Amino acid sequence: MDFIGAYSPENLTFLLSGFMVTLKVAAIAIVLSFLLGTIIAIIRYAKVPVLSQIVAVAVNIIRNLPLLLIIFFMRFALPEVGINLDIMTAAIAGLTIFEAALISELIRSGLNSIDKGQIEAARSSGLNYIQTLWHIVLPQAVQRMVPPTVSQFIALLKDTSLAVVISLPELMHHARIINGGHQDYVIPIFIMVAFMYFTVNYLLSIFAKRFEAKHA
Repeated sequence: MDFIGAYSPENLTFLLSGFMVTLKVAAIAIVLSFLLGTIIAIIRYAKVPVLSQIVAVAVNIIRNLPLLLIIFFMRFALPEVGINLDIMTAAIAGLTIFEAALISELIRSGLNSIDKGQIEAARSSGLNYIQTLWHIVLPQAVQRMVPPTVSQFIALLKDTSLAVVISLPELMHHARIINGGHQDYVIPIFIMVAFMYFTVNYLLSIFAKRFEAKHA
């Protein structure tokens, strides 16, 4: 094992550039999956005729598929029907679709956890359904679903490593390139990769715990 050589400025810079891609892809996918997941959850919570049933079927299908299959589909299957996505877009699309299905269930559970009496009281006070959902249900649901949602975002960040199979230039991709030329760098490089993932995920977990304690 050659820690000195593995941790040369060039290698660390190369790893960091890959990690920036990882964080960028994760950040975009987190925002998009949360927005899409929220829309899906509200549609199902509101029991929109026909649409809620269609969305429920789609969510159940996606939740039971491997994320790797979805990423492959975005990158290699869509071009067969004329939809060509670059590597980063394909990775973001795959992560967004998969995570949105999971997050929608978390949000829907948060919405369903709100006492129906509060909803009835809000409606009797003159608020319409949309106002009740926006001012009464969602604020309380958000507080309850933040910890599990952050946990899902942590999983999403780790799942970005699967995009290495479509050659996304993220952290694991760069680690493999370095290791490919120097076998004695393998353990030091993977230790550094683990440290990078751990640092960000640990900070996210601390945020979730503090948020939960603050609003308990």
